[in-house]
Amino acid sequence: MIKISNIHKSFQDGEGRLNHVLRGVDMVVEKGMFVAIKGPSGSGKTTLLSILGTLLQPDTGSYLLNGKDMIVTDIDYASIRNKHIGFVFQDHRLLPQFTALENILLPTLANSPQASKETVDYACQLLALTQIANLANHYSNTLSGGEATRVALCRALIMKPLLLLADEPTGQLDADLSKNTALLLSSVNKNLQTTIVMVTHSDDTASAAHRAFNLKKGILTISTS
Repeated sequence: MIKISNIHKSFQDGEGRLNHVLRGVDMVVEKGMFVAIKGPSGSGKTTLLSILGTLLQPDTGSYLLNGKDMIVTDIDYASIRNKHIGFVFQDHRLLPQFTALENILLPTLANSPQASKETVDYACQLLALTQIANLANHYSNTLSGGEATRVALCRALIMKPLLLLADEPTGQLDADLSKNTALLLSSVNKNLQTTIVMVTHSDDTASAAHRAFNLKKGILTISTS
């Protein structure tokens, strides 16, 4: 599903000096795998996830997603992200003027002015899978942190993406909710066979994944713990 090779990424600071964030990252993720990338703040986790999500281009290196080259000039990246890549962010990014169900359906409106009955039915299936079917008509600003995370996860899955990217999905949750969210991602991976790459600073959260990597000072290694 994912193959990245020799990925380098640097950013220039205010004084013109280069900060080397990723230093020759290599990673292969098979279809249906749930992978965690661990590392402290500033280690380059979000930068790597942004490259996987086509939000950033690397300075050098290659990236294949489902066998297709993601580092070319003639790709419609917005369409790739909408149809094939789901995102779960730490801050959820739900719109308060919409209900949970309406927030979940938002990505489908990029291709149609109204969600089809089949799509609405699938959104309801996702709500049931994540155990929040009773919250479908609740506005997002009335949801708890854990509930908002589940709605955001459903929204990321509504287009049946090839790849789900989760950026510190438990970063704002307490220990119990963090554990539940990690188990929920594991359940989604098992039931929908969605390939998941999650970045986290938590060993406990990473333990729900099939495989874990460590990212430190721009170098990615396989975790042995």
